[in-house]
Formats: sequence, structure tokens, C-alpha cells
Amino acid sequence: MGLRMDMSPRQDQRMILAPRMIQSMEILQLPIADLQAKIEKELQENPFLEQKEKHGESDEAPPDFNPDAPLKHDTTGDLEFSRLDEMNRDWDNHFNEEHRVSRGAMDEEGDRKLDAMANMANRPQSLQDRLAEQLGELELDEDQRRLAKHICSYVDRTGYLGSREKASEEDDKDTFRTVTLAEIASTYDIVVTEEDIEETLTDVVQKLEPPGVAARDLKECLLLQINSDTPYRDALRILVRDHLEDIANNRIPVIQKATKFDIPTIQEAIEALHHLDPKPGLKFAEVETRYVMPDVIVERTDDDDFNIRLTDEWVPKIRISKRTVDLIKNKDLDDKVREELRKKLQSADWLVKAVEQRRNTLLKVTRAIIEHQRPFLDIGLEHIQPLKMQQIADQVKVHVTTVSRAVDDKWVQTPRGVFPLKRFFGGGKENKQTGEDVAYEVMKQKLLELVSNENKSAPLSDEELVTKLNDSGYPVARRTVTKYRKMLKIPSSRQRKDWSLGS
Repeated sequence: MGLRMDMSPRQDQRMILAPRMIQSMEILQLPIADLQAKIEKELQENPFLEQKEKHGESDEAPPDFNPDAPLKHDTTGDLEFSRLDEMNRDWDNHFNEEHRVSRGAMDEEGDRKLDAMANMANRPQSLQDRLAEQLGELELDEDQRRLAKHICSYVDRTGYLGSREKASEEDDKDTFRTVTLAEIASTYDIVVTEEDIEETLTDVVQKLEPPGVAARDLKECLLLQINSDTPYRDALRILVRDHLEDIANNRIPVIQKATKFDIPTIQEAIEALHHLDPKPGLKFAEVETRYVMPDVIVERTDDDDFNIRLTDEWVPKIRISKRTVDLIKNKDLDDKVREELRKKLQSADWLVKAVEQRRNTLLKVTRAIIEHQRPFLDIGLEHIQPLKMQQIADQVKVHVTTVSRAVDDKWVQTPRGVFPLKRFFGGGKENKQTGEDVAYEVMKQKLLELVSNENKSAPLSDEELVTKLNDSGYPVARRTVTKYRKMLKIPSSRQRKDWSLGS
């Protein structure tokens, strides 16, 4: 039986998104700060966009404006030829394959680079900067200083001697790999022994700030930070050296039996442990501070209703520039320039409409959400309602993916606080006592309440939490309670037990 290849027609249906639709979806998904940056960038780059300066200025495009229609040549009237010539020159330069930068432009670029270098002085000091600075201040012979610098080059951003690598592109977590003394020695430019590396590491590098730097594991990192000023230092050294796992699992009786310390001493030592830094290098890491800027504000009115408005006062209001549209109708424009200008004009038109569509969609979606979550606003988080995105999509007559994009990375300011819009969505189950649907979020709050009010000398197990939740009308399984407990970062019952209160 032989193989045969032939061609045959086939019909199928595929959704092909037009550029305009793609742009609309991208604009809808942008949070307010990113939208402002996007519009400001487009105002600089697209000559067909202009910012409305005055309230009451007309938003209407020219009467004969159609970005998709052929542009008519205007041969009458006095045109601003200087502006037109300038546009022609700009586009000629754009298409010129041999771009030449003028001396003035080079000087300007050089000034910008100098400014950037000057601003680097304000850059926060990195961990490597701090280590190098200290090595420069120590009285070391040149060979030891060079070797210490080589060892410091293996200190990762958290302060450990090793490297961190992502398991995969999809996985946000990284894995730590300790570097061996042999590896450090093999990469040095002269022959050194592992003993030489160990001596310089312990006598020089590990005595640098921050305390705990260049450790090879957590235990060594913590031990390096214990000094004569550390409370309960002798007990703490023993606990760190021999009982870190017992501490993590709150096995206080095991520690007491092994060390002969009384429980108050053990607890004081553990309290001192909490003041040590398990990742000392991170205090030098550049952390981007992100401020939450709500996209929507929900305010209670005098008649006990809610007013919903967007926080887009600072976003530039844009429209199509009638002046620029008129200029490109001139017959003297090069055809290639005219075609590129047409694309710019079309892009400007799409952006204006996409921004307005984003505004309308976000308002409609938020209004629908608030209608469903009125009990939350009136009473509190324990009354948040189960809500699916499909319900909102059906109510405002859009696709569910539109709702998803509208609420993505958006925040709303309410009388009860600032929340991500996605917080108002979630499933639920029927309360067996009341017959009403209860949101999973409410069950989590009930779980928190039970744990906060439990007897700390005998914390509730997951099985006991299930029983209490079921008795309150919340039908949950043990695995669900365990999942919620971990989501809420609630330790296990063994870890929550306060041994100082007795058994």
C-alpha cells in the first residue's frame, strides 16, 4: 500500500480580527495610567491627533471626513505650504535608507546621554556596589582583595553564594543553586585551592555587610547574623543549628526535650529569630513601587444611591486634527507619503473611537457589577454575592471576553475601600440554613473568623473547621477548607498552637 499526496478544497470558519478590533481590545484592557501614557505617546507621534484644550469644543470630525475614503485633492485656497513642505521632508527622511544624523542632532543626543549618566548617580546602591565599596576600604593585600572580589561576583541578588534560575518561562518561581568552592576556584585567573577560597570567604567576604551575606544556605546565613548583641544568642544558635525544621512546624515539645530549655526561653529565642533576615541581599534590590490608581470611583449619593464615574480627568482628551486632514488633500503630495499619511489618519481615527468605547464599556460593566454587589456596599464583605462574568456580559449585551478585558487590572474606589474589579466575581454555594447562594469569598471570611476566635492552646483542625462551617450552613469539603486555609496563609493547627498556654 503506497502513500499518496493530493490537494482538495476545504471549507472552514475562522475568526480573523481586524486591526481596528485588535486596537479596541488593547485599549479596553489598559488601566488608567497606561492609557494616559499611550495617548500622550500617540499625540507626539501621530500628526492627525490633537488634544482638546477647551471645554465645549466640538468633537465632530470634518463634515466630509472618512479615513477609509480616497483623499480628494484640494487645488483652491492658500495652503500653508511651509507646513506641507515640512511634512514632505519628514516623510522623505523616514523612507530614506541612508539616514544621516545632523551635527546638531548628534550634540543633542550627546547631551541626553550626559543627562542620563548624571541621573545614574541617584540610582540606589546595589548589593555588588556595596560589597565592592567595603572591599576597597579594607586593609587587604592586593591578591586577597582580587580573590574576595571574585568570590563576591558569585553572590546572588538575595545575598547567597550561588545563582537563581527559573525552572521555566511560565514559572515565576526561581530555584537556587549553591556554587561550590571548586567552581569558584576553577574560574579564577590564577591557580588557587579550595582552602584559599574558604579562608577568604569566611575571613573577609562573610564579614561584610549586610550580615549574613555570602552564606551557602539558610542555616549559615542566620548563624552569621547572630552576634553579642542578639537576645538569647546562645539558645538561638542551638535552635538555628539543630531545630529550624522543628521551629517551622511549631514542634516546641521536641525542642524542649532535646535542648532542656524551658518554653519561655524557646519562644523568646524564636522571637529573636524573627528579627534576622533570611535574604539579606534583597534590601539592596531595586524594588518597583506600584501605586494603585483606581479607574472607577463609586460614591454614595444623598438619596442613598450610588454615583459611578471614571477617573480619567487627567487623561488627554483627543480628536482628529481638522487642520492636518485639510493639509494632506493637496495634489502636490507624493503618493507614497500620502499612503503612509492615510494609515496614520486611519490609526488616529481608530484610537479616538477605541478610547470612547473603552469609557462607555467600563462604565456599563461597573454599573452592572455594582447593581449585583449592592449588599456588599451596604453591609460589608460578608455579604458579597456570587457573580459570574457571563451574567454581566448578558446584562450589558457584550461578549464575556469583553467583560474580562474591561475589568482586567482595573481598580474601583468604593465607600468600603479600593478593590480590584475582579474581586467582585466568584462562584458560590447554597447556604443550607437560608437557602440563599453564598459567595466563596464569604466562606473564606467565615473561615478567618473561626480561626481568629479559636482556643490558641487547642487550635481547630481542618476536620473541625469543616464541621463548624457545615453547622453554619456552608457546605464545604475538607480539601476545600485546606485550599482556602493555604490561600489565606493560615498555618496548620499544629503550627498555630501556643505551647505556652499548656496542652
